[in-house]
Amino acid sequence: IRMGRTLVELFYDVVSPYSWLGFEVLCRYQHIWNIDLRFRPAFLGGIMQATGNKPPAMLPKRAEYMLKDVNRMGKYYEVPVKISGSDFQRILGTSNLGAMRFITAADMTQPQYLEPLSREFWIRFWSQHEDISQPENILAVARQAGLSSEVAQKLLEMISSPAVKNRLKETTEEAIKYGAFGMPAVVAHFKGEPHLFFGSDRLELLGSVIGE
Repeated sequence: IRMGRTLVELFYDVVSPYSWLGFEVLCRYQHIWNIDLRFRPAFLGGIMQATGNKPPAMLPKRAEYMLKDVNRMGKYYEVPVKISGSDFQRILGTSNLGAMRFITAADMTQPQYLEPLSREFWIRFWSQHEDISQPENILAVARQAGLSSEVAQKLLEMISSPAVKNRLKETTEEAIKYGAFGMPAVVAHFKGEPHLFFGSDRLELLGSVIGE
């Protein structure tokens, strides 16, 4: 007999390629495993700052490995993420705060669009290597995800509202409270305990812990 469903929270940021891999894999498993998958858009910069973590690219050997690793995993999971050396500069030079606030506004008012919208941000940034920081690009992503221009415009206006800013901040703080120091952070609530899994390569471990 299947017991109640296990709540699995995915804290992610579209600036993180590993978050995209974890997101796609969990999207697939949510139809097979007895889980309720909850998307929790958060701000990677806030997590890094609070925990004193540094971008992997700051360590040349780690950056070198990450290039191979992300491309290998993309191929394995059939996720069209493409990463090259110049991307590290691109990430540092891009503000993703607007995009994450836009996604947060969608989570608050149009949650049914959360999955396609997040995916389109990753595709634009990590597959097409285009900007996601400008309002017109954010609107283009929303259009691509199937949002009407009225709804997209409304979400864009919400970006600067205290409600959205606070929600993103609170979600980020929640991830930190669970022990997150980077992204993706996956938290499975099993037998009254939160179990934190970091990264996109621990999902078979997650399955084993929750009895899948």
